[in-house]
Amino acid sequence: MRYRDQPSIEVTQRVHCDVATAWRYVTDITVPARCSAELQSVEWLDGADRVRVGARFRGRNKNDAIGVWETVCEVAEVEDERRWVWNVLGHEGAIASWGFEVEPTGDGVLIRQWARMGPGPSGLNIAITAQPDKEARIVARRLAEWQQNMQANLDWIRSQVEGVE
Repeated sequence: MRYRDQPSIEVTQRVHCDVATAWRYVTDITVPARCSAELQSVEWLDGADRVRVGARFRGRNKNDAIGVWETVCEVAEVEDERRWVWNVLGHEGAIASWGFEVEPTGDGVLIRQWARMGPGPSGLNIAITAQPDKEARIVARRLAEWQQNMQANLDWIRSQVEGVE
């Protein structure tokens, strides 16, 4: 697994609610900060207050292996009540893309959160450059961290909507 191949990860959760309810949760940018072991806080920037193309927000992160850092993200796509995507911005463009999708089902919705690394270099590239022979392991470990946090997001949304723990 190579960073330059823009690896991705996806988590899906079936939730018993309507599309509008699911959409309200997945477009609340503070949800991941409530659930993530890494994302500490999120705030809208430049007067933005909702998910719309071009809106920007800042995330503050902390990871024992990586340290403390901030990112600025920009909403890149919005299909109302269906899908929204944001890019994490770096010095050379997007260093990652993230998204939420809501798909109606017969008994509720399917909520999907996904993330893709790159194409621009990120802090992960420092570790890869220092240990190029371990690139696959470094990338896989980071994807596993993302997956764990995304699963926590979707489990929390389900608990809020369905009242289950």
